[in-house]
Amino acid sequence: MTTLFKLTKLGRRKFLAGGAAALATATGLASLGARAAETRAHIVIVGGGAAGISIANRLNRALKNATITLVERKETHYYWPGLTLVATGAWSKSKVLDNNRSFIPSTINWVKEMAAEIDPDAKRVTTDAGRRIDYDYLVVANGVEYHYDGIEGMDIEAIGQNGLASVYQSPDAAAKSWDAIKAYSQQGGEGIFTLPSTPIRCAGAPLKMALLTLDRMRQNGGFERSNTYFHSAINGLFGIAFHNQFVMDEFTKNNMAVNLRSELTSVDISARKATFTQADGQTMTQDYDLLHVVPPMRAPAVVRNSNLAWTEGNMAAGGWLAVDKDTLQHNTYPEVFGCGDVNGTPRGKTAATVKMSVPVVVENLLSVIDGKEPTATFDGYTSCPLLTRFGAAMLIEFDYNGNLTPTFPMIDPKKESWMAWVMKDQMLKPAYQQMLRGRV
Repeated sequence: MTTLFKLTKLGRRKFLAGGAAALATATGLASLGARAAETRAHIVIVGGGAAGISIANRLNRALKNATITLVERKETHYYWPGLTLVATGAWSKSKVLDNNRSFIPSTINWVKEMAAEIDPDAKRVTTDAGRRIDYDYLVVANGVEYHYDGIEGMDIEAIGQNGLASVYQSPDAAAKSWDAIKAYSQQGGEGIFTLPSTPIRCAGAPLKMALLTLDRMRQNGGFERSNTYFHSAINGLFGIAFHNQFVMDEFTKNNMAVNLRSELTSVDISARKATFTQADGQTMTQDYDLLHVVPPMRAPAVVRNSNLAWTEGNMAAGGWLAVDKDTLQHNTYPEVFGCGDVNGTPRGKTAATVKMSVPVVVENLLSVIDGKEPTATFDGYTSCPLLTRFGAAMLIEFDYNGNLTPTFPMIDPKKESWMAWVMKDQMLKPAYQQMLRGRV
């Protein structure tokens, strides 16, 4: 592999030691100026993932005498951006697991239950244990729901068996997916990768899985004995034209056939058969030795079934949170804000989006608490380190309008580089942990 970026003056160890802090600064992850304020308001945060914990920490420092309640049952924290590396054998499962208690201060009222109902008219959250929590202000940050049941015959318990893989479901499933991918990379056969028609968390992950699996096949001997296919239920592979064509060309170079407007609708796991519905309503069934399933996704039921969800437009079908795309304030309930994957906004269901939108949500919530209008705006920033092969990646940063917004002058977003791989492999997780603590 040709190295497209070389460290010249800094040693590798010194570079990596300061990398996370430099990364946070360069990508504009600093606070927008949140200030300490006196209030006895009760703020409830639904969801204890990246967005929820980051916001809780920032508010905890910014507000005096407020009560902050975080509703989240899970005690184990998943570093979702690392699952593609687990599922392709580059990381161990343990590397993406942490303890939420490490990031949630004792001054936060942590309710270890799940929100079962949100009544924004009564300003109340009801948990699955029947607890009623009234709020003055609400932040909804509970991510996405993986709708595996939308694929007939799909069984998440079977991931890792009979050639079935899926990076999304959990760290356990990602590790089991590596078992299936490793065997396929050695033995070869018919390999199928999928992309659904719904908005999804990390839209680049299905492409990373395909590209890294191709690289594993070259490493492990299965490439020459394989036929591979990518079924995309949309009219492309990636939302930025240049990179869409780049991936198309990479798939062509590697003899991977691309089928557009072709959605996985059923699977016979024991028979290893996958059925796809085409744009004209016709179906086609393919045998497989490896099938990587990307499930349809939607907002969690507690949002989807509430008055907080979009009721019209292209976000209504998934029940996504109806927020203003610029201020991230709810369109109907001004005391409600959304952050992260649950938001029904044009782009951005990535950890990078969380990093850049958390300060906006906090700043605007503080303004509302002060009796003012929100003034901070979010431009839709998201980032995709597109892993093209082991040791190379493209760092793609862009906004709502699809404009490239690179933050590192030494990295060309249209070229593969070792530097972008190092960021993904070694620098992003430390920066992410600092984000959780509300410090970047």
